[in-house]
Amino acid sequence: MNGRIFSSLFIIIILFISCQNGKSPDKRSENKIVETKNNIEKKIESFPLPTIPTMLSSPKEREKYLVQHYWDNFDFNDTSYIHRAEITEQGWVNYIDLLKQSPLPEAQRVIKAMMRAISTKNTKVFKYFTELADKYLYDPNSPLQEEELYIPILEVMVKTPTLSDAEKIRPKDRLKLALKNRVGQLATDFSYTLISGIKTNLYRVPGEFTLLFFNNPGCHACEETINKLKFSVIINQLITNKRLKIVAIYPDAEIDEWQKHINDFPKEWINGYDKGVTIKTKNIYDLKAIPTLYLLDKEKKVLLKDAFLPEIELYFKKHNIL
Repeated sequence: MNGRIFSSLFIIIILFISCQNGKSPDKRSENKIVETKNNIEKKIESFPLPTIPTMLSSPKEREKYLVQHYWDNFDFNDTSYIHRAEITEQGWVNYIDLLKQSPLPEAQRVIKAMMRAISTKNTKVFKYFTELADKYLYDPNSPLQEEELYIPILEVMVKTPTLSDAEKIRPKDRLKLALKNRVGQLATDFSYTLISGIKTNLYRVPGEFTLLFFNNPGCHACEETINKLKFSVIINQLITNKRLKIVAIYPDAEIDEWQKHINDFPKEWINGYDKGVTIKTKNIYDLKAIPTLYLLDKEKKVLLKDAFLPEIELYFKKHNIL
């Protein structure tokens, strides 16, 4: 499925079904059941959503019920769903969208319980859902990427007897990286070298906020991000007011290539490179994609991890930091 169809409209519709006058849900909103010629086998044509009890009148109560019972009517033993992206994959996308609007601890609990339950039912279906998790929660190009929801799934994968030791190697490595530099934790300190040859480290950077920008000069996405940062009104206002420092770090070994692009970076930024390439070789930071942005506070605690610039700007707006 190339196009990812997900919207909060889905959640709004579900939460308010049967709210009007306390009536039961309209039968037309239920899943269409198409009977086969022998009238025995039934084929579900849309995702089998649970019916929310009419006694739950508030949106918060209805949302909580939907999160907890979303998969109640889905048959995890039926492998045919693996080939029905319009049902299963779309159902997964809507589920993730729903979880992202729920309190994180609750979202983590229910998705972990769901994956643990699948792992005991059908190996093929379980592996299919781990692929969906990789695609939507791990892939840096996914608009639904959310490491904090991916971590509980990895925890299930590394413990379940459903997977072989060989199949657990990659999730173990990913879990180890995901647990580093999480939001709320102190960012790992590291050394870097400036163009002048001076060696310093992350924790010496002054300022109320630090925007850590891992980049590879010359790559198209990095050039785009540099330009967006240059012309961001919010970012530049914070830099002017001496509240924000941007630390641009080149984590690779081709220093000559980095030096060719020195002038691409504003002089107000701190621009350095990892001389020993330890960030990558020792996996100090999870650089699954370049560029990667981290927003840190004064103590170098992670506020946003692997974030997009609009998320960073929104953070400053929401907290009235201008």
